[in-house]
Amino acid sequence: MSGVILLVLRGAMVLALYGFLAWALALLWKDLQRQGQLLVPRQPPALTLFYQLADETRSMRFVIPEINIGRDPSCDFSIEEQTVSAQHAHLYYRQGQWWVEDLHSTNGTTLNDEPVNEPLVIASGDQVRCGQVVLDIAIGEAD
Repeated sequence: MSGVILLVLRGAMVLALYGFLAWALALLWKDLQRQGQLLVPRQPPALTLFYQLADETRSMRFVIPEINIGRDPSCDFSIEEQTVSAQHAHLYYRQGQWWVEDLHSTNGTTLNDEPVNEPLVIASGDQVRCGQVVLDIAIGEAD
């Protein structure tokens, strides 16, 4: 009789051990999935740049996380204006915000008439000046 009880206790112990292992693995799997979702890069909100030409307003909408502004045709937003450097400014999406950075341009970059000496956060309605060209910013809005 004691042999049967011992066998039942061993079986219960094995079931408890496997149950604990299954619970621990399920918990680890859920945590791994949650961490993976936190690391997935989020799509930045659309950013639209507007600037006034002689008789029209030019605009361009971006859904990419980095935008180069300058006179060089290879820039994402090319501006044919002599006061704009070839590689003038850089807009990028980091930490859930859009930022502007001057690329050591000749005539400087300003954000709402304040010089951009280090990367600064930009918001919808801000104005970025590259040389003599004023860019109006709209974030997450339709053109």
